[in-house]
This record gives sequence, C-alpha cells and structure tokens, in this order.
Amino acid sequence: MGREGIKAKLQSVQNSTTQPLTQDQPDGSAPACLITGAATRIGAVLAQALANAGWDIALHYRHSGAKAQALAQSLQQTGRQAACFQADLSNAASVEALFDAAAECFPRLSCVVNNASQFEFDRPESASAQVLTSHYQTNLIAPVILTRCLHEHLKPAHRAGSDPLGVVIHLLDQKLTNPNPDFFSYTLSKAALLEATRLSAAAFAPVLRVVGVAPGITLPSADQTEEEFKRTHAMTPLGASSRPEEIAQAVVWLASARAVTGTMLLVDGGQHLMAQPRDVMMMIRS
Repeated sequence: MGREGIKAKLQSVQNSTTQPLTQDQPDGSAPACLITGAATRIGAVLAQALANAGWDIALHYRHSGAKAQALAQSLQQTGRQAACFQADLSNAASVEALFDAAAECFPRLSCVVNNASQFEFDRPESASAQVLTSHYQTNLIAPVILTRCLHEHLKPAHRAGSDPLGVVIHLLDQKLTNPNPDFFSYTLSKAALLEATRLSAAAFAPVLRVVGVAPGITLPSADQTEEEFKRTHAMTPLGASSRPEEIAQAVVWLASARAVTGTMLLVDGGQHLMAQPRDVMMMIRS
C-alpha cells in the first residue's frame, strides 16, 4: 500500500468516529506510535508505558533486532499490537522508508517519539566534520524527516476546527538550558533539534503538535562505572535526576496534552538549576 492508500484508509477510519485519539476505534484499531531506538534502555521503557496507555507500538531498531522482537512479543501479550522495523537513521532514504513501513502496518500512526540518539564525547578543541555530521544526521535530520512525514500522513484527514491529529515528541537534554563545552557535537545537534521543535510546531499546526522532553542523567553511559553513575545521578537539587519511568510518564502525558506544543518539558530533578563548567560525568572524574 502506497502513501495515498495509507492516507485514504486513515481518512476513512478517522471520519467514522469522534472518539478521542487515545481510544480504540469500533473496528478494534488503536492509535499507534513509532518510537526510534525502542529496543533497549529508555526506548524500551517508553514503548511499555505507551502500550500501557493504549497505544500500538512500531518499534524501530538498528542493530538490536532480537531485543526488539522480544519486546514486541511482550507487548502483544498485553493485548497491544507491536511490530519491529530496522533502519539506519543516518541515511535519509532509510528514514523515509521506515516511516512508510510503519504507516502501512499501522494506518492510525499518529505519534512519533524520536528517542534514538548519538552520544559521543568531543569538545570544540577536538570537533571534526565527521563527528559533527554523524551527530546531526541521527539527532537532527532523522527527527526532522519523521516529523514532516507524520504531518504529510495526517494532513489529508484533518478537518478545520478540529483538534490536532498527531504529536511528535523529541528526546532532548537538560544541557540545553545548562550548557558546557563537553559533548560538543551532541549538544549542538540537540540545540538545533530544540529550535526545530519550535519551528515545526508553528509550521505544522493545527494538524500536528511538536514537543520536547529534556531528561537529565538517567542511565549509565557506556564507559561509566556504577559508582560514577550513582554520584552524578545524585547531583541535583532533588537528590536524584531523571529515572526512565519518569521520562515515560512525561512522554505519555505529552502524547495526549492537546494544548502543549512548541516547547520543552524538563524532567531532570532540577539538574538544569546547577550550572557546572563541565559535564557532571567529567566533574566526577576530575
């Protein structure tokens, strides 16, 4: 089924009912959400939380196919529909193909959570064109393309005066309100995505809402010891930064918060209030 067929099917489903977006339709179909990087870590927690809230889930992965399949089977056992989609987010054509495949599988696709992210250490002194480009491809270009695709998918079914039909939720970072030069390319790419959030929210309204969630330190990074993580996670006014389930709570709420668009919700235990000259991980190690 091509894009036009998908849009026509979506139009017929949405025109047949006035039930809220997050409820199953009379034909048994449920709203669906595409989550990038959904097989592991925070992405898997988001998938479970959104499924619990009544969403069918399109699980994107790049390398973690077995984990994605296991998660899909777990979600299906709860009564939700779930399917897995492999894609390299650094390739624009692959990103568009990912959306088309997810929309064909789930005609009521109305939410995209851009969770997948490249997070590699560099500083302005060491930044290279290659590292900058790779961060921008995954952290900015792919989310922007998926946002445009969702708008194109939903626009034909939107009626004047009706509520938005869809939402895009970008996973950002509290570093954007408390910047330092560490993780330079990553920070630049997320800063650009925050601005894209505002611009896209204005351009794609009233069909689409576009919002961001900004966590703090949430899970250990690849080279971080358990002790380092415990110390950095505690460096907030509330004594603990964000936990995966707290990020999921924010995402679930934003997915149905009709009046919220073009903004970023900080979920970081107040970490952004504690200005540091370096990233907290670097502070601990020094």
